[in-house]
Amino acid sequence: MNKVVLVTGANSGIGLALCERLLSQDTEGLQLCLACRNMGRAQAARSALLTSHPTAQVALLQMDTSSISSVISAAQEIKLRYNRLDYLYLNAGIMPNPQFDLKGFFKGLFSSKIITMFATGEGILTQKDGVTSDGLREIFATNLFGHFLLIRELEPVLCHEGRPSQLIWTSSSNAHRSAFNLEDIQHQRGTQPYSSSKYASDLLSLALNTHYNKQGLYSSVICPGFVMTSLTYGILPSFPAFLWTLLIPLFWLIRIFTNTFTLTPYNGAEALVWLFKQKPESLDPTVKYQSLTSGLGNNYTQARKMDIDLETSKALYEKLLQLESEVRKKLKRKVK
Repeated sequence: MNKVVLVTGANSGIGLALCERLLSQDTEGLQLCLACRNMGRAQAARSALLTSHPTAQVALLQMDTSSISSVISAAQEIKLRYNRLDYLYLNAGIMPNPQFDLKGFFKGLFSSKIITMFATGEGILTQKDGVTSDGLREIFATNLFGHFLLIRELEPVLCHEGRPSQLIWTSSSNAHRSAFNLEDIQHQRGTQPYSSSKYASDLLSLALNTHYNKQGLYSSVICPGFVMTSLTYGILPSFPAFLWTLLIPLFWLIRIFTNTFTLTPYNGAEALVWLFKQKPESLDPTVKYQSLTSGLGNNYTQARKMDIDLETSKALYEKLLQLESEVRKKLKRKVK
């Protein structure tokens, strides 16, 4: 029986690497759908996948998780195409307009915090958030709320007793409890919206398990480790090429001492692929599955407890439901 897999943010980086690795394992028994904001890049990604796997079933879907109407339209299209989804990889994410602290960078470069600095951006990054056309904070909408709304819209094709479906979130080592405020879930008053959104996804995953497990839907969280993607390069847009030339060998050197420096999208997708092979009922909803790469280049997955609690996760879930109700009402008024 074919497995239907939908991946958001699949046209580059970890999302594209995941698709390539899944097709390498099972071209015939897989229906893959790439849900992307930029259809030009999505077409290029599909062409690349089909070049490697000519017989693969690879469909495209236009969806921008920062837009309420786009998510709802995409969900309607998915329900027309598929009777069920076996896997929904919630991978789309942004970290726009990062502000880089050069002084903090060089200070951290020669300190014991160098590994933490590169792995999480702690001490060197703050972000300036934007506002979407729906009036939501852009990072919150793209990384968290758009995915939450997508799940809610896709309940008919995700919830099937007897044949479980999996939600798999791409979180981050940058997901810190200290960045998240339950009274400010969109992070309107803070300077770490990316960290807040990723911590919120950890919380939400736990709440989704509480709400949906009895209906055959299970949620898990992964961390890809420190990976060199367009998002990573975008952190330091003003850095000259020669500095990147110096930093890349340093990153490979650091990997000898820390297995969280996965560095390549292929390695970063390890936990995503590992979860594809697991029975969702056997997974622990309180852990984050970490992609790791040894100094010798061997990839593996390790479960690490998340700094989350059930009470806060339930409270976040209720706030998201309330916000969903509000944005749907606004959308109806726009249509009228």
